[in-house]
Amino acid sequence: MSKMDELRALREARYERVVARGAAYHQGAPKPAEPPAAKPEATLPAADPEVKLCGHRAISGRTCTREHGHAAKSHRYS
Repeated sequence: MSKMDELRALREARYERVVARGAAYHQGAPKPAEPPAAKPEATLPAADPEVKLCGHRAISGRTCTREHGHAAKSHRYS
């Protein structure tokens, strides 16, 4: 069997699985169980109210939790 024949057989097998899964879905088959809920993120220890945070914002919207004017070159986001 040539390489192209093997690829064609794999593609056809994958297509058959997708079609079978779609048919089972439309017949009212039970939905797969949802993944377990993620654990809540660990909370930061209570900081002194007088200590100001850096507050640098990342593209993702997170803010830096190091002290204001920190000497570290990188930010620590949470």
